[in-house]
Amino acid sequence: MNGAWAPDSTGAGRGHEAPVRAVHAPSPTSEGTTDGIAVDGESIEAVIAWFAEAGRDLPWRHEGVSTWAILVSEVMLQQTPVVRVLPRWQEWMRRWPAPSDLADAPTAEVLRCWDRLGYPRRALRLQECARVIVREHGGSVPRGEQALRALPGIGEYTAAAITAFSHGERAVVVDTNIRRVLARSVRGRALPDRSYSAAERAVATASLPVSRERSTAWNQAVMELGALVCTARAPRCEQCPLADRGCAWFAAGRPAATEDTRRRQAFEGTDRQMRGTIMAVLRRDGSAAQHQLMALDAEDAERVQRGMRTLVADGLAVRDGTSLRLP
Repeated sequence: MNGAWAPDSTGAGRGHEAPVRAVHAPSPTSEGTTDGIAVDGESIEAVIAWFAEAGRDLPWRHEGVSTWAILVSEVMLQQTPVVRVLPRWQEWMRRWPAPSDLADAPTAEVLRCWDRLGYPRRALRLQECARVIVREHGGSVPRGEQALRALPGIGEYTAAAITAFSHGERAVVVDTNIRRVLARSVRGRALPDRSYSAAERAVATASLPVSRERSTAWNQAVMELGALVCTARAPRCEQCPLADRGCAWFAAGRPAATEDTRRRQAFEGTDRQMRGTIMAVLRRDGSAAQHQLMALDAEDAERVQRGMRTLVADGLAVRDGTSLRLP
């Protein structure tokens, strides 16, 4: 099995069972309802078999990897590609292999190790999460989606992913890749809704196999399918195990999206870019005088000042006289 996921000592995700029966989702009657039916059992088994052959060999998928290591990987992977996450995750696991290690780490070092992953508040939330795990759970990541969602920085998706990929329990895991695969294969749409909708939730829930073992395998497999084959910009339908098994979008001739739901703000010249530039200076030098930072954009002083103010407000930087430094 190439790169297949195996949970911590539960045995889930292995073996073979009879295909899951197709489950019907509600028929569409108005905006926000589901279209068509859920993914059928034969297609589910085909996707799981595809993953066994084509899934990437990623270290957080290896058998015996701790729940904490999987939690860290899921937080890092939010809005960030695997190629950028992999070296950062490996370094974090070397430095802070348990929640207690990260809880005691200097915050400045945590932000330095986060490096250029983006959205550095995630690093602060991870450290806060580690401290809560140590303080309230004896240093062990709790089980159950409700307990997980009570941790700092852990939302619906991450709690479900940890429950499925580490604890081997049945959970509806829905990320951007899964949303796109289900939008195409079940609803016949080029792209998912602008935001996670009740219709998408219904399809995802109806598609999830009832069996604990097959549900965890399906979650991992369909997520990988969206990442490698059913991509947003250049889907490779000729390689997809769903193409000849009733994918509604493929059968309809791959119609274009009815509206551009994926417009992205240009990064160049934004406040987010400036925040990243300031953080890069602070990670490198530890601190910087205000006049040095103002030189980062001599033509737009207010943009630099906004960047400094918001970094301080977010706890990512601290004012020290006329200088800014890492916390």
